[in-house]
Amino acid sequence: MGVTPLIWIVTIAVTIAFFVFEFFAHVRKPHEPTIGESARWSAFYIGLALLFGVGIGVVSGWTYGGEYFAGYLTEKALSIDNLFVFLIIMTGFAVPKKYQQKVLMVGIVIALIMRGAFIAVGAALIENFSWIFYIFGALLLVLAYRQAFAHGESDPANGKFMTFVRRVLPVTEEYNEDKLTVKKDGKRFVTPMLLVIIAIGFIDLVFAVDSIPAIYGLTNEAYIVFTANAFALMGLRQLYFLIGGLLERLVYLAQGLAVILAFIGVKLVFHALHVNELPFINGGEPLLWVPEIPIWFSLLFIAATVAVATIASLRKTRNDDKKKERETFDGEKVIHAPED
Repeated sequence: MGVTPLIWIVTIAVTIAFFVFEFFAHVRKPHEPTIGESARWSAFYIGLALLFGVGIGVVSGWTYGGEYFAGYLTEKALSIDNLFVFLIIMTGFAVPKKYQQKVLMVGIVIALIMRGAFIAVGAALIENFSWIFYIFGALLLVLAYRQAFAHGESDPANGKFMTFVRRVLPVTEEYNEDKLTVKKDGKRFVTPMLLVIIAIGFIDLVFAVDSIPAIYGLTNEAYIVFTANAFALMGLRQLYFLIGGLLERLVYLAQGLAVILAFIGVKLVFHALHVNELPFINGGEPLLWVPEIPIWFSLLFIAATVAVATIASLRKTRNDDKKKERETFDGEKVIHAPED
């Protein structure tokens, strides 16, 4: 793709500038964003991401452009899953609405830093060890199974990790505005706000484990991996407030993401077999008869899966709502039925 160090420096600098702008323009003063504000900025960041993808297609070719769009769509879907867990954490810690922006901002920055580290490590492994595709593929298949059958079974706010943190750190019971620590009777305590940030940082680390191998299953270009992740995380804060109620209605999101992760896992295994160097598989020779899944098919498959999961979720929740309304109406009829 021919990405020079200067392009990397400019890209990282612009990304940092966007997050600095976000902090000073929206997060510094605690407030709960309106629907209009959230919608405008969400549309802006999504439009910017799509425009960047078109730019990659025009400058570097539509093969790379397709890889970017497939990666962006995958990372955006996984980021929405992040939002669902963030919602659980916010509820578990009872974070006041006007302080949630700051928590989300810090969490998103932590996520980008962790993913950046994973991207660098992943690029080095792929460049030097082709067998890493087998590891990534197997990992995604395991994560796909867990995503489908173990999603939402635990409470991140009260899990083993946070129990350990509470045991180590002296914690106050109440929030002190958006401060992370407070001094009481000459002793320094941490507030629940710090615990929330620690919990989100830990969850970001867990999500990076499936996020980075997933996108490396769609492209080998570290630049595309980074920019797709950066754009997927930009505007995530606004999206949280825009679709907060909708998140609870996406009941099949976990299953949809599981299908995507499994598909990319299979794609990675196919690619690993196609470039095989392991001596105990086919004598260390590539299995050229194994098909390589083209990027256009990956893009269509991922988009279709997200669409089907969303439509099926909304249809199910709408039917459930109608069923509850009928049961409520029937119950009221029984209560108010005249006596004989």
